[in-house]
Amino acid sequence: MPKVSPDRLVLGAVLGLGLVSIGGAAFAADGTPAKEDAVANDPYQWLEDVHGDKPIAWVREQNAHSEAELATKPEFRKLERDILAILDSTAKIPGVEKIGDFYYNLWKDKDHARGLWRRTTLAEYRKPDPQWETVLDLDALNKAEGKAWVWHGADCLKPDYTRCLVALSNGGSDADVTREFDLSTKQFVRDGFFRPEAKGGLGWIDKDTVYVFTDFGGNSMTPSGYPRIVKQWSRGTPMAAATKVYEGQPEDMYISGFRDQTPGFKRDFVSRTIAFYNDELYLRGSDGKLVKIDAPNSANKSVHGAWLLLELRDPYEAGGQTYPAGALIATKFDDFMAGKRGFFQLFTPDEHSSLAGYAWTKNALVLNVMRDVRNELSVFRFAPGARDLDEGFISHPLAGAPTLGTVSVSAVDSDTSDAVWITSTDYLTPTSLMLADVSTNTPPEVLKSNPQFFNADTHVIEQHFATSKDGTKIPYFLVRPKAMKADGSTPTLLYGYGGFEVSMTPAYSGSVGKGWLEMGGAYAVANIRGGGEYGPRWHQAALKANRHKAYEDFAAVAEDLAKTGVADSKRLGIMGGSNGGLLMGNMLTQYPQLFGAIVVQVPLLDMKRYSHLLAGASWMAEYGDPDTADWEYIKTFSPYQLFDPAKDYPPTLFLTSTADDRVHPAHARKMMAKMLEAKKDVRYFENIEGGHGGAANNAQSAHMNALAYTFLWQTLSK
Repeated sequence: MPKVSPDRLVLGAVLGLGLVSIGGAAFAADGTPAKEDAVANDPYQWLEDVHGDKPIAWVREQNAHSEAELATKPEFRKLERDILAILDSTAKIPGVEKIGDFYYNLWKDKDHARGLWRRTTLAEYRKPDPQWETVLDLDALNKAEGKAWVWHGADCLKPDYTRCLVALSNGGSDADVTREFDLSTKQFVRDGFFRPEAKGGLGWIDKDTVYVFTDFGGNSMTPSGYPRIVKQWSRGTPMAAATKVYEGQPEDMYISGFRDQTPGFKRDFVSRTIAFYNDELYLRGSDGKLVKIDAPNSANKSVHGAWLLLELRDPYEAGGQTYPAGALIATKFDDFMAGKRGFFQLFTPDEHSSLAGYAWTKNALVLNVMRDVRNELSVFRFAPGARDLDEGFISHPLAGAPTLGTVSVSAVDSDTSDAVWITSTDYLTPTSLMLADVSTNTPPEVLKSNPQFFNADTHVIEQHFATSKDGTKIPYFLVRPKAMKADGSTPTLLYGYGGFEVSMTPAYSGSVGKGWLEMGGAYAVANIRGGGEYGPRWHQAALKANRHKAYEDFAAVAEDLAKTGVADSKRLGIMGGSNGGLLMGNMLTQYPQLFGAIVVQVPLLDMKRYSHLLAGASWMAEYGDPDTADWEYIKTFSPYQLFDPAKDYPPTLFLTSTADDRVHPAHARKMMAKMLEAKKDVRYFENIEGGHGGAANNAQSAHMNALAYTFLWQTLSK
């Protein structure tokens, strides 16, 4: 199963431990009342009422002040138009997914703000201007139904791919509905499968049966707001009559069920996510009985065809051998279920490398290895004539794969071919999409390339290493003007995340280019601990009580930018969202002297209350439980509690979304209110819809991007 973060919530793999809600009161795992001292002493708790009249009136007032300051000048309006034109550009690569014989794409532009779900053939897709057939027009659907539907994806049933389960969110929140759709008629199925709005999903078993995991009422949801029960549901019956397949424990994170529809290897599974990096996978037999796949809970478990792959986060002893954390090992699934424990080691990490990902094709496995935050692709096949794992796999580099920038790979159709999509990009080079056949190992064919959205000739990309407080070398990328003077005078924007094993790799952004680089600014991205740039060890180095290391790393990069003459503190701005918003909050409260401006996006900030707000309980494997002794270290990185009205802080902008049902908007609201009362240089903008991404369409994205870059440039270029 894939790695997940608050920004990458995926079906069947979710987020952390939480509190059990009993009669509306919060209780810790041992049943004792949760500590609410922080609530009792919090004058801004009223801002936690997401849609309350008083909080929304407060939000509108703050929005108006920020708009008056930042959004009224001609420069802002021009930048907003430029960014919107980039987002709406019809010259962008239309990313596709193969479903049956067609290649499907969700397309947004100025005429289709919510999106067109459309399809074409590969022959057409190869053309510069393909002909597309519209399957579902979300803007037309919204007009007809009086909704604000945002696309959340479609699951189409093999092998005929006639029926799909389409997920739609009203306003962009994580909670969504699932509706059955007929690809042959291009219509929703009357009286078809329908799941009401909640966090959860449906998954096909066969044309008349699905797995459903959602809000069934009562205690069917976890403390984090995710499904705790999965059921089997038959067509033509009410969802309430569905048969229970598995019920998780009250403190679990997320329960789901799914069928692997791979031809010749159809299997049913139940996934039990207990916490981040702690999940169990069960094989469901034809008799309904569940058998646990006896692999480590911390391992990423993937079953494909005949194979079981384990991506290890901790050392694993099996078959008389110890496999290191960060390794990828493979065995035959049926052998493993029969008790055999022999593995083939596909990848072993070292000090400079980690596994970025892998993709199965029909006859091969393509590994993507990251070496000092640079990608390398290789192809593995089971050796011809091999009788067992001792004879193992053979491998070779993928011919012609890009060697610069960020490279990603995914299968076109793992059931039928060895074709893969390859994308490559960096901060100054627009994304290219290539098609390769790993069975022939011929160089990839370039199918599409994005246009240049800004003038990149004036800048150059460099990789540097800063030294953190404990001596660890921290890589970071710097995109700087070629003619930059090393006198600290260049307005510079430093971005970071540092959590949930998410890697920050080079990527082309027309908005960053137009809103920042073309203005003459420098742009830096820090690969701090907490991320996944060097695998599990890099992430685990900044968990819980060691969280401070991520902040020390980021501060070290900021200091290195000053030391090397890129930007002094008055010229250095920083930005980050979600867990990166928590990073920004700690830079604000612990290292204010290093920065001239801070943009804090959809942040966590009140770490005393975070586990009680929306999905917050799911992240305790990352941060700890503030209702236990963990608070002793959590309070050292809780910006809301660390704020000191007597201190000086750099100018700050908070950006968040009312509709974010993952990270509660109260984090930003309350911090803004506290700073405002202390008369600090602070402003705030909250999008009324948009979910955790902050915006539900291109116009909203352009507006919020323009607010951030306008604020930063006005502040840092004085």
